[in-house]
Amino acid sequence: MGYCSAGANCALPQEWEWGPVLNKMLDATAFQPLFFEDIRVGMRESIMRTVMDEDVIGFAELTGDHNPVHLSDLYAQTTVFGQRIAHGLYTASLISAILGTKLPGPGAVYISQTLEFHGPVKIGDVVTVSVEVVELIEKGSRVASLL
Repeated sequence: MGYCSAGANCALPQEWEWGPVLNKMLDATAFQPLFFEDIRVGMRESIMRTVMDEDVIGFAELTGDHNPVHLSDLYAQTTVFGQRIAHGLYTASLISAILGTKLPGPGAVYISQTLEFHGPVKIGDVVTVSVEVVELIEKGSRVASLL
């Protein structure tokens, strides 16, 4: 399967087991793919998400991280946080949402990241994640982003 460019029909065949579900999730009209030549240093994209209870529960189920500080109100009240908090890697995973859908966009895969958490993210908090292009590396058509 090739790169899905703007205006192309990127729908998966309906006969594929996950075709109908993924087609709803992968609304190709929402993506504005960028090619390496289109990207400039200083380009920036952001997303905002309100961390919901179902996000934390879903992330725990997906990863198997059932730490009670994320899932149990009673337990979390006894911690320094005083209430349940989101998984740190849930918030970090939002970086992938930007890189894979906005900048650079569909087809992008990131190679590494370094994380530093400055405080807890609680249920109901609004998280803003931003990336900015700080370097373009011709060899391998790589984009270095600052998060």
